[in-house]
Amino acid sequence: MSEQVSVAVVGGGISGLTAAFRLRTLLGPSAAITVFESTSRLGGKLHTTEVAGLPVDVGAEAFLLRRREAIELVAEIGLEDLVVHAGSAKPTVRAGGRTVGLPRRTLMGIPADAAEVSGVLSERGVAAVAAERELPAVQMPAHDVGLGALLRERLGDELVDRLVSPLLGGVYGARADDLGLRAVLPALANALDRGAGSITAAVQSLLPPARSGEAPPVFGTLRGGLQQLVQRLADNAKATVKFGTPVRELRRTADGWQLKAAERHAVDGVILAVPPPAARRLLAEPAPGAAAAYGRAEQASMAVVTLAFPAGTELPQASGLLIEEGQRRSDGSTVLSKAMTFSSRKWPHIGEAGVIMRASVGRFGQNEQLRMTDTALVDGVLADVADLTGVRAEPLDVHVQRWGGGLPRYGPDHAECVTAIDKAVAELPRLEVAGALLNGVGIPACIGTADAAARRLASQLTVRH
Repeated sequence: MSEQVSVAVVGGGISGLTAAFRLRTLLGPSAAITVFESTSRLGGKLHTTEVAGLPVDVGAEAFLLRRREAIELVAEIGLEDLVVHAGSAKPTVRAGGRTVGLPRRTLMGIPADAAEVSGVLSERGVAAVAAERELPAVQMPAHDVGLGALLRERLGDELVDRLVSPLLGGVYGARADDLGLRAVLPALANALDRGAGSITAAVQSLLPPARSGEAPPVFGTLRGGLQQLVQRLADNAKATVKFGTPVRELRRTADGWQLKAAERHAVDGVILAVPPPAARRLLAEPAPGAAAAYGRAEQASMAVVTLAFPAGTELPQASGLLIEEGQRRSDGSTVLSKAMTFSSRKWPHIGEAGVIMRASVGRFGQNEQLRMTDTALVDGVLADVADLTGVRAEPLDVHVQRWGGGLPRYGPDHAECVTAIDKAVAELPRLEVAGALLNGVGIPACIGTADAAARRLASQLTVRH
């Protein structure tokens, strides 16, 4: 290139840092890459902090291994020696007033065979699942449909409330009734499009054959915390990072873009890797269609309460506990937590160092819970832990992490929103977007959108220069 290229990456979470790193590999050492981060740290929902002296992730704690984006990026930046897998402990679910093992052969709680869920559902609930294949064939419209409504109509309320919503709540922070079928279970929708007829038959076509012996690991993380991924990406990106610097305005110019933050910055290209409210505000002038689509994206908030217990405290022999909404403690009060992770059981490397668990609070629309004080949240979680697990030890240390608007809701209109964003942004030269709204909320999905955005932008900048 005959002249220096300048790029602004707005947002220093995993999407923004991946974009900055990929831009560096593609544009070379001379490119001027600036990351604008509105807070005082990098990483976004990846945040490792110390609890009782141990490094613990208090946001996203792991990445799916079947999606290759995260594990391949980890290898590319030289962190593969730190990758660890979840242990052999299995998850459980609290439903109908009982704690039982989570059925293993389901698709997000939806079984191919009613026998799989007989330990969780009542006889009536099992019968509703068993009868589903005798119903008239599912007629799928071209547009998305409400997942919860479809499952309730075909398989009954119990399956949705006791299994599907608790599982999806851990991923999307929302109930099945708040989500779209095509948005969150596209493989199931595709099987129905191909004529599977019933939901259970569609699930049967998607489940892998039953295995003998131990299944391959599903999740991975980094020994010492995911902040190491954040730091290594930042180091390799060699970008100028402006902390505490929200971008307030984005304008197109004759030869690039101008950003207004603490001062004005002129750059050749921009990648926006920010939550929907910030993207809506920044795109209002240059891409009103995209801004309107971002404005329709609703967000779920949550809090993560991490507890460190004295050495020797016995956690349940499970990786975690999903909790049906509305469950009661033995005194009749409502359970506050939506899920618990017994980190020292789930992750052997944590179990070697201490007794750690975390609980998550807050589903889409439950803002009253998140208005509780930190003390009230901790007290409520400790009451849940004592009642549901029998662990009554006084914690050595606690940490409360609030994630306001942490998860975009993938409702039935999600695909329309993303299509509108893609169309509007594609019309603007040297502007790209990335993030959890576009193609999945997990770490691999965010990495994938950011990598693709960086490659598109780099190709435009290379041609221009």
